[in-house]
Amino acid sequence: MKNSTLSLCLLLLCSFSSFAGEFYQVKIYHLKTEAQVARVDSFLSTAFLPALHRAGIRQVGVFKPIEQDTADLKVYVLIPFKSLEQFERLPAILEKDAAYKKTGSSYINSDYTDVPYARLESVLLKSFRDMPKMEAPKLTGPRKDRVYELRSYEGPTEKYFLNKVKMFNDGDEIGIFRKLGFNAVFYGEVIAGSRMPNLMYMTTFNDQADRDAHWKAFSADPDWKKLSGMQEYKNNVSRSDKFFLRPTEYSDI
Repeated sequence: MKNSTLSLCLLLLCSFSSFAGEFYQVKIYHLKTEAQVARVDSFLSTAFLPALHRAGIRQVGVFKPIEQDTADLKVYVLIPFKSLEQFERLPAILEKDAAYKKTGSSYINSDYTDVPYARLESVLLKSFRDMPKMEAPKLTGPRKDRVYELRSYEGPTEKYFLNKVKMFNDGDEIGIFRKLGFNAVFYGEVIAGSRMPNLMYMTTFNDQADRDAHWKAFSADPDWKKLSGMQEYKNNVSRSDKFFLRPTEYSDI
């Protein structure tokens, strides 16, 4: 059993080491008060994002729900990595960054009686084959009106999950989104998170009306109707969630 587990781990490491795409971390801050939101905003904008930029990570997304749940306020952070090694090295890089530690001191050194958030959730993903790199959206509308839609699709089993990923790649669901101008930021397979097997992707729109019009066009698209009607892709999603977000003023994306 130990040998088979080790072999599986080595196989996964080899597949990731030869992987030509990107990895993404989605950090979700769960907060109880607006004061905590303000502290996290200050930390992210003045300390964390500048430190990531210095570390060579240029495009970091920070988003908030368009309609916040007052019982569970959230801030989403999307970080792209060129490799798992870059992801693994980041904590050590931040530890050596004096400017980061000084500017973010009030957050980093928070006392346990005055914590800056209630809980911190982390999801790690690897990009899809047919969109291996994150893309900044080409939007023209005011930032305050933009709608970033983060979707999560869980599969009933690993086999069904892989079938849904295949639908995006081989079935060219990504191509349909691209043809219809959905301004996708990323598509990714969740490799570590609280909900698995799972995939996530983010599309972007100038405003809510723009978002609704795009999805109406998608539903009526003949290529989508053909793809969604294929028997080989039936029943590959057991749960789907939609999160409507808006970029903060200091977000790079």
